[in-house]
Amino acid sequence: MSASLKRSSTAFLAVAAMSGLVNLLTLTGSFFMLEVYDRVIPSRSMPTLVGLCILALTLFAAQGLLEASRARILSRIGAALDLDIRARIFGLSLRAPLRGTRAEEAGQPLRDLDQLRSFLGGSGPAALFDLPWLPAYVALCFLFHPLIGAAAVGGTLLLVALTWITEANTRRPIRAASAHAARRQALSEAARRNAEVVAALGLQSALARRWEESHQDYIEAQLRVSDVSGGLGSILKACRMALQSGVLALGAWLVINNQATGGIMIASSILVARALAPAELAIANWKGFVAARQSWARLTLALAQLPPEAETLALPPPRGTLSVEALDLMPPGTRRLTVQDVSFRLAAGQALGIIGPSASGKSSLVRALVRVWTPARGEIRLDGASLDQWSAEGLGPHIGYLPQEAELFAGTVAENIARFQSGTESGTIVAAAQAAGAHEMILRLPQGYQTPLGDGGAGLSAGQRQRVGLARALYGDPFLVILDEPNANLDADGEAALTRAIQGVRSRSGICIVVAHRPSALAAVDSVLVMADGRLQAFGPKDDVLKRVLRPVGAERADQQRVSA
Repeated sequence: MSASLKRSSTAFLAVAAMSGLVNLLTLTGSFFMLEVYDRVIPSRSMPTLVGLCILALTLFAAQGLLEASRARILSRIGAALDLDIRARIFGLSLRAPLRGTRAEEAGQPLRDLDQLRSFLGGSGPAALFDLPWLPAYVALCFLFHPLIGAAAVGGTLLLVALTWITEANTRRPIRAASAHAARRQALSEAARRNAEVVAALGLQSALARRWEESHQDYIEAQLRVSDVSGGLGSILKACRMALQSGVLALGAWLVINNQATGGIMIASSILVARALAPAELAIANWKGFVAARQSWARLTLALAQLPPEAETLALPPPRGTLSVEALDLMPPGTRRLTVQDVSFRLAAGQALGIIGPSASGKSSLVRALVRVWTPARGEIRLDGASLDQWSAEGLGPHIGYLPQEAELFAGTVAENIARFQSGTESGTIVAAAQAAGAHEMILRLPQGYQTPLGDGGAGLSAGQRQRVGLARALYGDPFLVILDEPNANLDADGEAALTRAIQGVRSRSGICIVVAHRPSALAAVDSVLVMADGRLQAFGPKDDVLKRVLRPVGAERADQQRVSA
């Protein structure tokens, strides 16, 4: 972020130069009044008045043009910062949940970037550029008269005190407001994603109460910030108006005692008010300044904790083996091992079924195989190269993954299957759908492959989403295909298509791994791995392993008959 702002250093210098000219031109009103009272009125010269008016109007127009240009430059600095880091920030938001970041905090980097861009494009930075000119106005007041300068110094000290009080009293409420806003947003999104469960279980009132509590905390924090900044801003405004009137009265006293002219009396009153204006504007924008500073700090910390992926040498596509060596796994953000000391090896053309009771570590193992989780110990290798030797973009085309919940994205069916890659040939998309046994099902949709889907695949049934997700996993003939509970929502035809898809992966010399609770998903696999309590209990040929870990079919049928009786 600092590098991005450094690239805009020329623009910042231009803003500083414009701010200097704007502050010089701001003196136009004061000197215009000085000339009118001290030159025009005593001489009663209309040509002088007309000339002064023309000159003042010209200078005012130049001031307005410079202020507009300064605002445009600042807004474009914000846009340039956004352009430079938005891809990195978006990637940060995507990777944060994989590192154990809470749901309400995962989207915070994007909100922080919006906050920074909005602040740079607002009036706050302009006020900060104007603040250094405050001593120049005070010095000019001393040139009018030492007493007028002393009054300006008193007003400046008052502004400094109010600014410090504003900073001390708004820092924590603004931070609390940001946290409550994130928590409120996360709760709202969770309720929206699970709208069917909310409606079916009658959770609307309970969730509404929780949302209202979070919303009330946010409102209270916002009110504290507004009360402090608004109250101090009002105090400052009243003090500025009182100081302006006081300087006017002081000027009148000096005029009565023949120590100043009437023009100086009027000009000094205007000048003191103008001297305090940048500080007043800064306090008015203090909430945005503090919020932007906190956003900068959070982004700096987040970017440091999640550095960009190092550039890796492009490796040849994997074609031979997958090996897992002494693998230990910890879920992100925890210190508890969910997978311990797992080792196995698969060769091209093999298919592995992973079975075991719930919470045995099956899905954890799968997340490591697709590099969603980083091993705490051990290695996962494709053709001898550990997964961290691949970049995400380089490894992705060689991996096919169908999670338990086949989440699809807003877009067409074709775009979801093609993983939203541009320039994809339609034949490749159709081939993936055919391999998944989903081609005929897709053709029966209202617009076929161009049927638009809502967020999460809205518009499709659970079984249809799973089959489109399977097609996405098979897109591009990846070497390693991993399916987590792929038949959870499939009917008999879908399970038959799944079996053919697994056989297709094996026939083209790929490796397929299937996590299953139902034996029907294991029809096309040749090896089975059994997990229990995070440890590998058995691994080997399917028939041998199933004989050891499963009850005989006859005994199971006898149990079913006794239950029926």
